Amino acid sequence: MEQNSKPVIMGVEEVVYALGISRPYAYRIIRMLNSEMEQRGYTTIKGKVSRKYFYERFHCADGVPRQEVR
Repeated sequence: MEQNSKPVIMGVEEVVYALGISRPYAYRIIRMLNSEMEQRGYTTIKGKVSRKYFYERFHCADGVPRQEVR
């Protein structure tokens, strides 16, 4: 694995940081995303979420969060 590559799975702290939300809410988001993935037949890990799926669902598929235009 390259030094600059990120793990395939995100933990709660990364979700908290990426979305600027509380830990309890981040866990709720992770449960929701994992439930969606399980319905599609994927295996999930409790308290972790697929980085690729997370970024797809939050409209930043390339891993770069989008800035809102105001």
